[in-house]
Amino acid sequence: MTKWAPQRKDTIAALADEILHNYGRGRVIVAIDGPDDAGASEFADDVATALHAAGHAAFRASIADFQRPRAEREARGADSGEGYYRDSFDYSVLRRVLVEPFRLGGSTAFVTAAFDAASDTQIEPKWITGPDNAILLVDGVFLNRPEIAGLWNYSVWVDSDNISVIPGADRAGRAGEAQAIYRKEVGPRTKATAIIDNTDSDHPRRSFADSC
Repeated sequence: MTKWAPQRKDTIAALADEILHNYGRGRVIVAIDGPDDAGASEFADDVATALHAAGHAAFRASIADFQRPRAEREARGADSGEGYYRDSFDYSVLRRVLVEPFRLGGSTAFVTAAFDAASDTQIEPKWITGPDNAILLVDGVFLNRPEIAGLWNYSVWVDSDNISVIPGADRAGRAGEAQAIYRKEVGPRTKATAIIDNTDSDHPRRSFADSC
């Protein structure tokens, strides 16, 4: 018998409805966490679209736009998973130019991107404002690590059986090694408010597993 698979739009809409039901007023920040290439960025985009369709203001940002300079990111070696996990992102800048001003609301402006890793340069700040009731969705890796887990009102763990976590020498191995460290030290599935199995990206499923 064919196993029922939810349509992507239905899973997205249900998650957006849940977020709005619980956090429909004020300034709210949602983390869309997940391994590299699990589809967290696209998932966050789709949730933002669903929130807009429901008449609610939503903004997008990615932890990938808050990286440290290459010399700092790769201080332990370009292929180091440990370095990728420990040294890649500038959480102080994330707090200072995005999270804290977004929380303040009113006319306080915030920045959704601060660093271009490809060119290894800072991005010229583009300060934006929003209404009092607004949701910021931040996607990326390692979002439930202790340094920043307290920033989120709600967090989603997007995972896929297509993603390997076996350490290796190439960049996929580096990312996998970093994720292995993250899973061991943090257990991100246990920290998330919602878990999404995105193995079939056309039919992502909400999971209610109680163990990592």
